[in-house]
Amino acid sequence: MRICIFCGSRMGARPEYADAARTLGRLLAERGIGLVYGGASVGLMGTVADAVLAGGGEVIGVIPRTLVDREIAHRGLTELRVVSSMHERKAVMAELSDAFVALPGGLGTLEELFEVWTWAQLGLHRKPIALLDVANFFDSLAAFLDHAVNERFLNTLNRSVLITETDPSALLDRLYRHPERSEGPLGAEERPGPAARYRGPSSLRSSG
Repeated sequence: MRICIFCGSRMGARPEYADAARTLGRLLAERGIGLVYGGASVGLMGTVADAVLAGGGEVIGVIPRTLVDREIAHRGLTELRVVSSMHERKAVMAELSDAFVALPGGLGTLEELFEVWTWAQLGLHRKPIALLDVANFFDSLAAFLDHAVNERFLNTLNRSVLITETDPSALLDRLYRHPERSEGPLGAEERPGPAARYRGPSSLRSSG
């Protein structure tokens, strides 16, 4: 099993954020769960990767060439995949992963989270998606999502897809027990490759 983690390229204002990233990384290594993430050496991204590596675990980073050129790529990973664009990065990360977890982060973290959640809503995958809510970081987001349900822009079924836990160990337990995980997110014969998963806005247009 591999889990894709979305999180900040900064450390944030509270030490609890880095503590949670280290704890989650350590637990991944202890449980033999591989990490897939954005390949950077900085912020919470580097923190969780370092924790997995310190425990002897597998870490696969996926990073666009432009970010490698800025010298923020982590050079000590199990595997570093360099891709041509941010779109390709997200597609490859999704293809490699069996579940998705967001830790505190900024616009990039939220964009990645909402994209894989949208893919689930569209039926492109059935992989579990979760938040690790550290120091109430995602409370306002949860309130907004509930507001979207109340205003009938988001239905309760799709809202319920997003798992939320405050404890890293409990979160991993829920992901492992997720009903779709044991069956595979999609059957091997029906699992689309990166190009099929995301081809940009044109892929959603009617052919008629």
